[in-house]
Amino acid sequence: MVLALALTAELNGVTDLLPNDTEDNPFFYTFKVQCTSCREIHPNWVTEQNEISGSRGEANFVWRCKSCKREQSANIKEKPKAYPHSDAAKKQNILEFDCRGLEFVEFKPDGEWTAKGLESGTKFTGIELHEGDWFDYDEKASEEVSITDMKWEIRRA
Repeated sequence: MVLALALTAELNGVTDLLPNDTEDNPFFYTFKVQCTSCREIHPNWVTEQNEISGSRGEANFVWRCKSCKREQSANIKEKPKAYPHSDAAKKQNILEFDCRGLEFVEFKPDGEWTAKGLESGTKFTGIELHEGDWFDYDEKASEEVSITDMKWEIRRA
């Protein structure tokens, strides 16, 4: 099953919101997970990359259901898509996952994000969204910039 992480947000003075994901500083996505076999929702957040047991492969997410003991996995299909500025907030898929035996039911925007100034091209790094809205000042454009009214949704792609 292919699921997508969709975002709707108000970007004021910035565009191209992306997770800060580099080889030196990888971004780890954090989700609540539901087993598709027994429908149990795991109470803890799942965030790390693991090897699949009994396999030579890896998956971005590997999880074993505590209820039915089945191991499930999910892989990110491609790099995340930047969330662009628009006059009205629009829902956009920013990431897609190929899920096997699990579904993501909730997303937590932990980690650092990046964006750039809409007019100035100023690079903003170290943006933290886990507490909600983000505000800063763009020196080149001499204006306040912000990311507000974020709504994260997991839906079928």
